[in-house]
Amino acid sequence: MKNKHPRWAAAGDVNAFFGLMLDNIADLLLTIGLLATVFNFPTNFAISHMAPGTAIGVFVGDLAFFFMALALAKRTGRNDVTAMPLGLDTPSTFGMVFFVLGPAFNHAQHILQLNVEEAAVYTWHIGICSIVISGLFKVLCACGSGWIRKFLPRAGLLGSLAAVALVLISFLPFVEAMHYPVVGMTALAIILTTLVARIGLPKQIPGALAALLIAGTIYYVMSALGILGAAQEEMPFNPREGLLPTDWLAVFRFGWLAQFGDALHYLPVVIPFALGTVIGGIDCVESAAAVGDEYDTDRIILVEAIATLIAGLCGGVIQTTPYIGHPAYKAMGGRSAYVLATAIFVGGAGTLGYFGYLYWLVPKSTVFPILVFIGLEITAQSFLATSKKHYAALSLACVPALAALVLVFVDDAQGQYLGQSAQLLAAIEQLPTDTEGLDKVKASAETIQSISQGNFFGPLGVKLQTLRMLSGGFILTSLLWASALAMIIDRRLLTAAGFFVACGLFALFGVIHSPLPGSPVVLPWAVEQFPATSAGQTPVYMLAAYLSAAAVLVLFHFCRPEESPELESTDDWKETT
Repeated sequence: MKNKHPRWAAAGDVNAFFGLMLDNIADLLLTIGLLATVFNFPTNFAISHMAPGTAIGVFVGDLAFFFMALALAKRTGRNDVTAMPLGLDTPSTFGMVFFVLGPAFNHAQHILQLNVEEAAVYTWHIGICSIVISGLFKVLCACGSGWIRKFLPRAGLLGSLAAVALVLISFLPFVEAMHYPVVGMTALAIILTTLVARIGLPKQIPGALAALLIAGTIYYVMSALGILGAAQEEMPFNPREGLLPTDWLAVFRFGWLAQFGDALHYLPVVIPFALGTVIGGIDCVESAAAVGDEYDTDRIILVEAIATLIAGLCGGVIQTTPYIGHPAYKAMGGRSAYVLATAIFVGGAGTLGYFGYLYWLVPKSTVFPILVFIGLEITAQSFLATSKKHYAALSLACVPALAALVLVFVDDAQGQYLGQSAQLLAAIEQLPTDTEGLDKVKASAETIQSISQGNFFGPLGVKLQTLRMLSGGFILTSLLWASALAMIIDRRLLTAAGFFVACGLFALFGVIHSPLPGSPVVLPWAVEQFPATSAGQTPVYMLAAYLSAAAVLVLFHFCRPEESPELESTDDWKETT
């Protein structure tokens, strides 16, 4: 007999709430912290303009998933239904910061010559347009989510996700956490023990909460004793001023529509991340079904899409997505209350403004290890859900992401020195023209400025240009490369050739492998805009390269002497080698 009034809350919701809530707060901290530290983006602007809409997206999505879980529990009469978790997409957090918001801020300052406040507004508008585009794209995908999953091989779908997870989500937060190694390693040890090894704490204390409290205590004790080993984190704003923010309401004047054209340049980054959340949402529905909670795939993706769209329309700059860890939240004993509590807490943090106090109070080194765990978990799940014979395809997907990782630090260094070189040139202009050696000093300063703008020379310039080319649209590149290799392993050579042809067509217009900084879409015949170091790597050359690779596969298909058996496992691979 069905239970007419199934339970929607249980003791396990407390554990699940801290896990989901801290995950979302960590992504918000990461967004604002990276923008401030890497790109010198004004923190107060990010908190007052970007955080509210981003948090509203989480509120809408988790609230919808709460009611969907109630409906499922009532329909089935079960007391053990667990709501699908939703939050800010961690891969998109890095993608938006490093490949959309940060470059847009630099472009506004150094190319458009806007002041800091104007550049911040321009960047915010680019972010809004990007998230609105993501939401609209995902609405379309909600109607054909099953087709997407059937068309693309699992190795391709999960390969791009694993690449971002391992190279960006795990590595970059680990670097940030190690700014204070005693604090960061303590938090990481607790996270790895409780969440990876699943060794419980007394009285079922959540591992994420324990890491926050213990590592946070160590941070403040060391800070009080003056032995942190690095400059203490400074607070660039007064958190009290961030309460009840109203600046974000300017989004409803729709001034951001003026930047829609500029935002289209970032589509090679934005669309693959949006597609990644769609694929991730499909996988999340499957994982929920495996533990007994059958949700409708199209509805889950539609909720995700609407939450992202609303976030963008309210000024948010990070898209939402269903979280992979539904079975983990179910194992914690979570039901539906934990997503409702997360919706209220995160939504309130952004719209009421107490997120500013969280940003001020919570040391970043205590929460970034949570993101390290997320990256490891996503990577591990990607390999577990993929056939062993396709492991090489997953590994290949990481190569473009490695190129993007290197450029994160290169572009950071260029951004820091660009402003300094401009100041140096301005000071030289004030010197008397008859100053001895002035021409040589000015030429040296101009060379430094040129390098700061990315104009490297000689072999180093060629290497960095190659990395820039490889990193352009790297999410889509990872997906297509991994899909092609998976098809090759399965002996479907013509299909693999088709993926290479698709790569060539995307490369022809800079959707992937754009030779320009910021990876904008390009016109292949506008050769005068390409840097000299890109000779031999321009869009036409990349099209020829992929067509050549496709031709090789076609020849193999028609000319191979005999059919070789497919590899079924890594042991078979070892035997053949």
